[in-house]
Amino acid sequence: MKIVIIGGTGLIGSKTVERLRKQGCEVVAAAPNTGVNTITGEGLEAALAGAEVVIDLANSPSFEDQPAMDFFTTSGRNLLAAGKITGVRHHIALSVVGTERLQDCGYFRAKLVQEELIKASDIPYTIVHSTQFMEFLASIAKSGRVGEAVHLSPAYVQPIASEDVADVMAGIALGAPINGMIEISGPERARMSELVARYLKAVGDPREVVADPEALYFGARLNDTSLVSDNNPRLGRITFEQWFATATRK
Repeated sequence: MKIVIIGGTGLIGSKTVERLRKQGCEVVAAAPNTGVNTITGEGLEAALAGAEVVIDLANSPSFEDQPAMDFFTTSGRNLLAAGKITGVRHHIALSVVGTERLQDCGYFRAKLVQEELIKASDIPYTIVHSTQFMEFLASIAKSGRVGEAVHLSPAYVQPIASEDVADVMAGIALGAPINGMIEISGPERARMSELVARYLKAVGDPREVVADPEALYFGARLNDTSLVSDNNPRLGRITFEQWFATATRK
């Protein structure tokens, strides 16, 4: 089976490539640095030729409203058009738990448009909604910086390790499309402000984390249901402590 992974050299992509190659699949790690560009279309049809499955892990380089919308609409349309021409039989995309609830943020509006493009296409699909990656905790801390403190929402999060995400993506690629969505989460739920405080303490960062209900998450105001799934998500196996212990050894 030939599988093309868009964003195949990134955090999730590289791990998914490794897993699928171990399963004996022919895997193309497609990215601009390997000659495949979903924005310009460069190399796209050639990469997809003969592929049964495409996994879209590409992410906008900007969280700003218009650049994110431009990226996901252009990339999504080009990828789906190329998939239709080349006969792709399963289109898989990674999105975010809570996308439909976070429409105050332009990035999530763009992700929703990407999902709608997939659903409207003729290609069988599976959309995976994931909670935030544990590897994203440093960026969340950076986003909440106010002077020498970090202001973050106390809303619940349930982050998942990238290793667990890659396990799920590889498994879905080897299965049949569901023409629907599944959700995946980490095994533990915690308040964002508390978890980031644990992370900063663990890395020796002395900054105080302030639990601020008015703090925005990349432009969106959160509540306790914004970023977590209560829709029977598939749970990862790696806890924060296990992930951090492994991350600090690399």
